[in-house]
Amino acid sequence: MSDRKAWIDVSVPLRNGMVHWPGDPPVRITRTTDVAQGDRATVSRVSMGSHTGTHMDAPRHFLRRGKGIDRMPLTATIGPARVLAIRDPVAITPEELRRHRIHAGERVLFKTRNSARCWRTARFVTDFVFLSRPAAAYLAAKRLRAVGVDYLSVGGYKKDGADVHRILLRAGIWIIEGLNLSGVRPGTYELCCLPLRMADGDGAPARAALRPR
Repeated sequence: MSDRKAWIDVSVPLRNGMVHWPGDPPVRITRTTDVAQGDRATVSRVSMGSHTGTHMDAPRHFLRRGKGIDRMPLTATIGPARVLAIRDPVAITPEELRRHRIHAGERVLFKTRNSARCWRTARFVTDFVFLSRPAAAYLAAKRLRAVGVDYLSVGGYKKDGADVHRILLRAGIWIIEGLNLSGVRPGTYELCCLPLRMADGDGAPARAALRPR
């Protein structure tokens, strides 16, 4: 019998050749020693950008005097969270957000068509669903704890990218990017998402999981 309360991993595996933001360092994972080759232990060298795969953005990412990822309060991304289904195939808008009745202090993850569409290819998808600038302002006014999206950026590739980040980060909202919510239904969950504790980091890879409440 399956456990309906089991944790669901919503992070994407890190691997060579995986999709990454254009211009960012690619993922390179190489074995420096290998027990299969007669070495005492297997050790890998990992090279990647700090905003690859499932990761979190710190205020330092876009704000000159912003906090580093090591200063994130654990309560920002551990606790109840809502997964909201977004129907718009282009962008998350205030009009769609209003029907979800979002409240201050919430942790909100947006499930768009990105989850089922974008993670199927190692090619960077430029027309992913993103958070529009007006929607970011709407969420900032709500004073959320954290916002999560199901592709590599909360803002668009060709539109509203930097502005959306700045609006959220200035409002004290921590950002989770690169989630895969294809196996998750909309609803309320327990969220556990922790980035690596990189000193004064602009962002860091993270492992994210949800458990139905």
